[in-house]
Amino acid sequence: MSQTSIFMKAGGYYSANTQGAKLVIDRAGHHVLSRLSRMTSAQLERPFSIVDFGAADGGTSLNLMNKIVDELRNSNPQREVLITYTDLPHNDFSSLFKLLHNSPQDESYLKRHENVFAFCSGTSFYDQAVASDSVDIGFSATAMHWLSGLPCDISNHIHAVGASGDEFKAFRNFALTDWENILLNRSRELVAGGLLVMANFCIDEQGRYLGNTGDVNMFDTFNALWKRLVETGVITEQEYHSTAFPQFYKTIDDFRAPFDDPHSAVSKSGLRLQEIYTDITKCPYRAQFDLDSQADAFADAYVPTLRSWSESVFLGALDSSRPVEQRRKIVDDFYASYNELVRQEPSRHSMDYVHAYMVVVKDL
Repeated sequence: MSQTSIFMKAGGYYSANTQGAKLVIDRAGHHVLSRLSRMTSAQLERPFSIVDFGAADGGTSLNLMNKIVDELRNSNPQREVLITYTDLPHNDFSSLFKLLHNSPQDESYLKRHENVFAFCSGTSFYDQAVASDSVDIGFSATAMHWLSGLPCDISNHIHAVGASGDEFKAFRNFALTDWENILLNRSRELVAGGLLVMANFCIDEQGRYLGNTGDVNMFDTFNALWKRLVETGVITEQEYHSTAFPQFYKTIDDFRAPFDDPHSAVSKSGLRLQEIYTDITKCPYRAQFDLDSQADAFADAYVPTLRSWSESVFLGALDSSRPVEQRRKIVDDFYASYNELVRQEPSRHSMDYVHAYMVVVKDL
């Protein structure tokens, strides 16, 4: 599976159904905002450049971008600001620009301020996406767990969290190489003194990860429901074995390794890790269920947020010889079965976000 087969569900679906991702960005944002005054004290004439790596349709980070621009305007009303959103070439950039230009004035920095310019780059963060020595602030949230490719198939699961032995090692080694490439490309793009803030999915110190912080394991549920379709003859064994998320959740030690080694290419590039810690953002849909006990409403809100980022993996695994309508029905029925599970035992389901928050600077 190539990275170009991965996409977020379009038409603004991603932002509309991922409240948790926005909450993570709001939590990570203070690392940017608290450092802005130190970065803008010199009244430089060149534009101030911000890049959102892996931005999807831009909705989840809009509140943070508004705050950054407001702060920049407070310190220098005349300085031009460039905001670049990067993602894969087939990303939902149309919804992003509709959001920026069609939102009410108080919800979009393009409506509130002059001399602010928004751009997109259809280049993966595994490559250099913008010019060298041009970025003041790089930001990325809930994106860099996606791999640049698929290291291998997984025998009896659909995600690396269920892999073992040589298959797990292949995923981990692939992910660590990807991580170094990500950092080296960000180092090329950052100006001296530039800031890189990231919130990446991880496995925390207690072994918790996305959808595995309590009772039902989300990825085990995905796997069981998908495997059931083999048993009922809906999909083939080959289609099941072709299903694997090109993702890997790193540990704190994995994230730190390139920075802790003074001889690594990352350290030699001038990047320095200032802060790293893990934290959990509770599933907002489950939190609402805990308040109102509305199981059907919970299922109808919860399953779409899973679908917003996972659908392309399941669709992509189905044989291309199947009619498109048949493939879509299989996937629709698959998520409907997940919805039914949540309705039956809502108190067992939750997709808590487990992130490593990182603050990185480039040497002056």
